[in-house]
Amino acid sequence: MDRKQVTDWIAAYERAWRTPGTEVLATIFAAQASYLQGPYQEAIIGLPAIARMWENERDGPDEVFHMTSEVVAVEGDTAVARVEVRYGDPTDQEYRDLWILRFAGDGRCNSFEEWPFRPPQPPTARLAGS
Repeated sequence: MDRKQVTDWIAAYERAWRTPGTEVLATIFAAQASYLQGPYQEAIIGLPAIARMWENERDGPDEVFHMTSEVVAVEGDTAVARVEVRYGDPTDQEYRDLWILRFAGDGRCNSFEEWPFRPPQPPTARLAGS
C-alpha cells in the first residue's frame, strides 16, 4: 500500500457510510476482516457481523457528518490514519480517531482497529478518578 491507496480507501469508507445498505462493504473489507471499535473492545469478525454493526452504529446513510483524515504512516500492508468526524449541523458529537489498518493484497482491509477519543476526556485515568 502507499499513501494514495490508503487515502482512496478512507474515501471509499466514507462513501460506504453514506450509502444505503451494506453490500458495498465487500468492496472495502475482506470476507473475514476484523473490525475493532476500540482498544479494549472485542473484535467483530467477518462481513456479516461488520454489516450488522455498521447498521446499528449509524443513523442511516443520510446521517449528517463531516469527516477529515490524514494518513500518518504506511509501511507494507499497514497504515495509520488520524481521522476527525463531526456529527450534526450544528455539531453535537465529535470524535478524533486513530485508525490502524492492515490490507490484503487486493486493497481491501483485513484488519480495522480504531482508537476513538471524544471531548471532554481527561488525559489520564488518574485525573478521571480525582
